[in-house]
Amino acid sequence: MDGARKTVVVTGASGFVARHIVKDLLERGYRVRGSLRRPAGARDLRDAIRPHLTDPTAADTLLDFVKLDLTEDAGWSDAMTGAHALIHTASPFPLAQPDNRDDLILPAVEGTERALRAASAAGVRRVVLTSSVAAVVSADPLDREAPRTERDWTDPDHPATTAYAASKTLAERAAWSFAARNPVMRLTTVNPGLVLGVPLGGSYGSSVALIERVMKGRDPAVPRLMLDVVDVADAARMHVAAMESDRAAGQRLICTAGALWMSEATQILKAAYPRRRIPTRTAPRVLMQVLAKFDPAIRSILPMLGQRVQCDAGLAREVLSFTFTPPEDTILATARYLVDQGKV
Repeated sequence: MDGARKTVVVTGASGFVARHIVKDLLERGYRVRGSLRRPAGARDLRDAIRPHLTDPTAADTLLDFVKLDLTEDAGWSDAMTGAHALIHTASPFPLAQPDNRDDLILPAVEGTERALRAASAAGVRRVVLTSSVAAVVSADPLDREAPRTERDWTDPDHPATTAYAASKTLAERAAWSFAARNPVMRLTTVNPGLVLGVPLGGSYGSSVALIERVMKGRDPAVPRLMLDVVDVADAARMHVAAMESDRAAGQRLICTAGALWMSEATQILKAAYPRRRIPTRTAPRVLMQVLAKFDPAIRSILPMLGQRVQCDAGLAREVLSFTFTPPEDTILATARYLVDQGKV
């Protein structure tokens, strides 16, 4: 087996992407030490992963859990003891932007630094950090034909930068700064776009909830937003591939299969589910501006309306020989999951 029983710490193990990472690591023979804020969730997580394993017993024999919190020191040192690598996925992900940006930024940055300090002290040299294209795209000029690459960075003070985007940017900056001061640490960041696809278990985040909302036909039109889409299985696979690749060390790797306008995504869904009231029209900007006066979530996306914001995953394709699931297939797989589970 590829893992040769090496231990990998995965923080935020109950997350949408992290569950797939844990599953992939177990499949490759690694021991996995997953962090949870609430240890009571361990049984549900095992039950969610077990049916998808070639050897279902690995969910019991190779997987254990520790309680960790991004804002507290307790447990981090013990969690890293004896580990071969760290995959740090844990980060606050809000359903709505907070009133105080620091409510997201501080735990994201401090949690990343806390994880890397503990890893370094325990002699863990290989680290993969889950960042985001949110740490790449928000900088002038917003609207441009050339895609963003790993050389681009979000400006935390840009009007288009949400609290979430600022938290991901500053946390990733902190990680690279730490790695520069500790050159024996071999860091890779994976920067996914909008992560869709089939969840493991019944838990999924706000990305899949976006497709759920569209499938329920709650809105007569959709905003003119460009979405960089990636399948959750691909995002997880890239984390593991990056951890195992010497060439990936020291790299930022954009993780997106391609970009499309939100109306194009809903047209794909409408073609597959013609009897559903799926909106395909684009909402006029003036309407969005009016709604923004009453809805902070809409207000936060106003600067991005109509902007050609897309990323190029060419480096990941080159370094990892990586191939992606087409965005259309991922969108439809997400919808099928929601229909089959009776969510829509």
